Amino acid sequence: MAQGKETESEARLYRYTRTVAAALTHVLCVAFTVLLVFLSRPGSSLFSWHPFLMTVAFSFFMTEAILLFSPHGSPIRKFAHKTKGRIHWALQVLCVNCAVVGLAVIAYNKHLNNKPHFTSWHGLLGLTTVCVAGLQSLAALPLKYHTLAKGWSLAKLKRYHAASGLVTYLFGCGSLLLGLCSTWFTVSVSSYTWYLSALCPVLSALVIMDQVSRAYTTKKRLQS
Repeated sequence: MAQGKETESEARLYRYTRTVAAALTHVLCVAFTVLLVFLSRPGSSLFSWHPFLMTVAFSFFMTEAILLFSPHGSPIRKFAHKTKGRIHWALQVLCVNCAVVGLAVIAYNKHLNNKPHFTSWHGLLGLTTVCVAGLQSLAALPLKYHTLAKGWSLAKLKRYHAASGLVTYLFGCGSLLLGLCSTWFTVSVSSYTWYLSALCPVLSALVIMDQVSRAYTTKKRLQS
């Protein structure tokens, strides 16, 4: 009897901590995006569109697209899985479009100012992230249009999609974090604000990693 109560208490604590973590991630991705919008002032210059679009793409759209499937923090938790999948797809399309335009903007801006392209770690990882995000979206088409998945197990495709999606998201968070080390950002904020800003992609990445890995582990346990 006592063991049963202890197990129930542990399960309740587990659900509570996961719910708080997911809710915090929602707040962080919105707060981080709002901060970058305020600092970049999109439209004030050609460059201003780059941090704005990249932040909206990876801090907001991609984070929310993954959190839709969180069992503890999804804003549409009671919706059908098919509906979640459609909204996830729409958010990912918005993410990739914003990222591609953001990449084109910074490339054109460097061209106008006769500056070398993709010479920093931020630039190289950013280019890699946009390419991987585009490929990830194309590879997900069989999950939406099942006729394209001939000879493939949909269950395996979903696992591959979740794993590659996690890698793409970590690339995105890494790109954002490196972007915070740029001269433009460091001269725009205080050291205190910088550290708080850096926590946003780091903590979001940890929560998303936990969500995806636990979902995969649970499915594998149920199938065994």
